[in-house]
Amino acid sequence: MRSSSSTTVKSLPLKRRLYFLLKLVCFVVSVLIFCEFLIYYVVIFQCQWPEVKGGAHVDKKETSTSVLKAMILADTHLLGEIKGHWLDKLRREWQMERSFQTALWLLQPDIVFILGDVFDEGKWSLPQAWADDVRRFRKMFKHPVSTELVVIVGNHDIGFHYEMTTYKVNRFEKVFNFTSGKLITRKGINFVVVNSVALEGDGCAVCRTSEAKLVALSHKLNCSQQKPNHSDKRCSDVEKLPASEPILLQHYPLYRKSDAECTGEDSAPPEEKNIPFKEKYDVLSQEASQKLMWWFHPRLILSGHTHSACEVLHAGKIPEISVPSFSWRNRNNPSFIMGSITPTDFSLQKCFLPYESRVFTIYCAAGALLVILILAHFQLLTPPFYFAQRLISKHKAV
Repeated sequence: MRSSSSTTVKSLPLKRRLYFLLKLVCFVVSVLIFCEFLIYYVVIFQCQWPEVKGGAHVDKKETSTSVLKAMILADTHLLGEIKGHWLDKLRREWQMERSFQTALWLLQPDIVFILGDVFDEGKWSLPQAWADDVRRFRKMFKHPVSTELVVIVGNHDIGFHYEMTTYKVNRFEKVFNFTSGKLITRKGINFVVVNSVALEGDGCAVCRTSEAKLVALSHKLNCSQQKPNHSDKRCSDVEKLPASEPILLQHYPLYRKSDAECTGEDSAPPEEKNIPFKEKYDVLSQEASQKLMWWFHPRLILSGHTHSACEVLHAGKIPEISVPSFSWRNRNNPSFIMGSITPTDFSLQKCFLPYESRVFTIYCAAGALLVILILAHFQLLTPPFYFAQRLISKHKAV
């Protein structure tokens, strides 16, 4: 009888230790689930599609069918095998995958545009490395049939102009069905896709082909916007397109001197704002920018490349939005643009992703709490933490 009771007494501390260990495991798992999964839902759930001006005066059913919901992001920079550390890849790609998949599930956009620099090393990737990068991209950015994905080329995908070759351009076009000078028309809205890397203006083979397609498309769009009673022999045999003024989608921004006039929490850091931009490297040349304005008279321009946000008015009336990077690797507060677009109007709103610094703060706070709980359990705390130790001791006594 005595031996039986002593065995029960000895087993109590073991049960308490196992119970304490179970609580610690549950705590750690809960923090991991929140920081690596739930936080994306908590943050992106707060984003709402903007209303198009005048939408309140239109029938709700009609508005829902005529408004195109577009999600715009840029500069994902999937790391390659040369410069990409495996831990860096794992961390950044998980962040982008969870952000993208959560946004698709919560917001259900009609179309998604990625404004170039999809890959970090596409400019020098060998075939096997390229195939591996494409496979990872398709996994991260998989999407339902109801959502269309359009990818624009950037300098890291095919190289800067002096690195760009027909082989690299064709390789990108084959995977993403991309063509410079391509028109995408959805719900009567015209989007013009531009290979801005090919607007060097030096007459290279890729540049000539790209510019010729843009000029031909410009002619079509201009003819389509003429009034029905306007007679022009040059437009008599031209295929008519929706009369909506186009939206330009490209990687390089149009020419601007610097980011000095850019504002907002995700604009360039103060120490970088006044650094002059280099034409054909940071922004398009003045000549190429003017050509695009003349050819298309766009109502909106969307670009990437700088990794920071900026809004510029060209010719005093045409807005250009520089979309920040989508990756934690390039900024602490990545984001994407949500656009509600009709043939005559548009409304844009930014949706921020979880801040990387906040996720680290949660992990640090959880780690500190975990250490305190362990020390308190073994009664190893120093005087300032006696209160926590007494609480745990009282809980044990019960």
